[in-house]
Amino acid sequence: MSRNCSLLLVFDCGTMKKMYKTYQKPVVTASVDVKVPPPKISKFFIFIVSILSKVYLYILFGFAKILLRGDDILFDFFRRTLSKESRGIVAFRHPDGREPQLLSWFFLYRLRALAAKKRIRFATRPHAIFVYGYEVVRWGGWVARLFMPNLGAIPIHHTKLDSKGMARIYNSAVDGPYPLALAPEGQVSYSTDTVPRLEHGVIRIGFHAAELLAVKQQAVNENCAFEILPLSVHFRYDNYGKSAMFKLLSKTEKLCNIINNNISFNERLELVRERILEINEERYNIKKEDNVPFKDRLEKVIETALETAEQILGIKKEGDFFARLYKVRHDCWDRIFIPGYDNLKKVSMLKRSVMDIKAGEGWYASRHQELADFGWYFKCLIPKDNDPLHLKVEYVQNLFDFASRTMGGAFSQRINIQPAKVIIKAAPPINLSERLSLYKTDRKTAVLDAVSDLEKAYLNCILETGAETQGENY
Repeated sequence: MSRNCSLLLVFDCGTMKKMYKTYQKPVVTASVDVKVPPPKISKFFIFIVSILSKVYLYILFGFAKILLRGDDILFDFFRRTLSKESRGIVAFRHPDGREPQLLSWFFLYRLRALAAKKRIRFATRPHAIFVYGYEVVRWGGWVARLFMPNLGAIPIHHTKLDSKGMARIYNSAVDGPYPLALAPEGQVSYSTDTVPRLEHGVIRIGFHAAELLAVKQQAVNENCAFEILPLSVHFRYDNYGKSAMFKLLSKTEKLCNIINNNISFNERLELVRERILEINEERYNIKKEDNVPFKDRLEKVIETALETAEQILGIKKEGDFFARLYKVRHDCWDRIFIPGYDNLKKVSMLKRSVMDIKAGEGWYASRHQELADFGWYFKCLIPKDNDPLHLKVEYVQNLFDFASRTMGGAFSQRINIQPAKVIIKAAPPINLSERLSLYKTDRKTAVLDAVSDLEKAYLNCILETGAETQGENY
C-alpha cells in the first residue's frame, strides 16, 4: 500500500470515529451501592424547591398550564388527612413519568392557595410522602439522591423483602403528618387515556394500614377512616406541541434511515414502527411471518428480549412477565451498584475485575430488559386521523422510545413533547375502613373489588377529561 493510501485510510478512520458515536455508553465498572439517608422533611429543602420548582416545571418539563378538576374532592381529602380526621393514600396515575415531580410541587406550593380561594384552610402546609422504587436513586443521579430523602420520600425494593421500607410506609400511613402518595400502575404506563394494568400493592398496603389504624382507634375510642384517593393526570397540547411532534417524528425517521416521501401522517407512523420491529426481529433471529398482526410479532420480540436478559444473568424463567422483569432489573442494578460494600479499595484486583465484568453483563442485559419493559406497553393501535392531538403526540413520543430502547436507551433517554397543559383530576375516595369486614373474611375478593373500583375511577376521569377537552387545543 502506498504512503498516500495509508494516510488516506488513517484520515478516513479518524473521520469515521468522529462521525459515529454510540447511542449509549456502556457501564463497565462496578460501583458501591448508592447510600440514601433516612427520609425526613427538611424545611431548608422545601424552601430550595420552592425557588427552583417553577424553573424545573415550566422550563425543563414544559408545563405551561396546570389545571385542577375535582378540586372540592381533593381539598376535602387533604383537609381531613392533615387534621387527622382520616388517613389515606393518594393513588396517582403514572402515564408520563413526570407526575411525582409535578404533584409534589402542586401539593406543596399550589394546593393551599387554590383552597384559600374557596375559604378552605388546612391544619398545616399540604404535602404527601411519595413511595418510590429503590432503583430510582440509582439511575436518577445526585439530584434524586439529594432531594427525595429530604422531602420525606420513602424508597422500597420491588423484588425482595424490605422490612425497613415497609415499616416506614405503615408508620407514615397510620401516624405520619401527611398522606402517602403511590402509583398503582407500579411504573410508567406510557398511556394517558387507557389503564394498561394496575398492581395490587397499593390496595394491600391500604388495607393493612386500615387494620392498624382500626386497632389504634379502638384503643382511644375514636373513628378514623383510611381512604384511597384516585388521582388522574392528563396532558394536552397546542400548535407548538403539534410542531414539536412532527420534529420528533422526523428525528425518529432519521434514526431509521427513512426518507419521508410525502406520505400521510399515519403511513409515516406505520412505516417507522414496521422498520423498528423488523430490526428487532432480525436482532433476535425471529422469522418474519406474513399476515401476522404487529401486536403478535411484538409479543415474540418482548419475550425473546426478556429471555435473552435472563440467559445473560443466569436467571431461571419463573413467575409472570412482570415478576421476571423486576427480577432481571433488580439483578442488573445489583451488578452495577454492589450491595454490602462501603468501598472497593480492599477488594483484590482479581475479584474487582470479575465485578466489573458482571457490571458490564448487567448493563447489557438491562438493554434487553428495557426493550421488553417498554414493548409490553407499546401494543396499542396507531392513532387515527380524527383522534385528538394528545393521543398522536403520545404515540410519537412512544415511537421514539421504541427506537431508543432498540438502540440501548432507557427511560432517561425519553423525549417528552413541550409545552403541555396538565389537567389533574381527583375522583371520590375509596373508603377501605368500610371494607375491612370483607377483607378479614376474604382478602382476595376485597382486594380485587377495590382494585376494580380504582380502575373504574380512573376510566371515569379519562372519559370526563376527554369530554371536557374535546375539539380543543389549548
